[in-house]
Amino acid sequence: MKINTLLGFDFGTGNIGIAVGQVITRTASALKPLKARDGIPDWDHIAQLIDEWKPDAVVVGIPFNMDGTESEMSRRARKFGKRIHGRFNLPFYEADERLSSFEAKDWAGKLGHHGHYKSKPVDGMAAQIILESWLNDENNTVIIT
Repeated sequence: MKINTLLGFDFGTGNIGIAVGQVITRTASALKPLKARDGIPDWDHIAQLIDEWKPDAVVVGIPFNMDGTESEMSRRARKFGKRIHGRFNLPFYEADERLSSFEAKDWAGKLGHHGHYKSKPVDGMAAQIILESWLNDENNTVIIT
């Protein structure tokens, strides 16, 4: 299966960051984050995003601990990815997202963000970082075949 367009997700319990990416350019763009209730999104909104962007697959950031071990959040993020796969029949790929939120906050700060992350979240930027890192990982040959 040829993959051209992907949706990337930065799973969180209050917000879920989203980005859309293209294989040909290996770039992504942040979209407006989704609100979540204890990690549960509005599935209708995700259906609308899938209908709008028509992704060939999704990439979900998995927040491993710094030593590479699993955490409760990594298990929840993986479950979220599996639910997208089950509901929308889209291939689901995992991306190691250690430090993506830190990198997004650093990037946002350089762009003039003043640290009010509740009112101006950077979850979309984190999803963009996750997706672009995955797109540019030489080990992900599945996207080029």
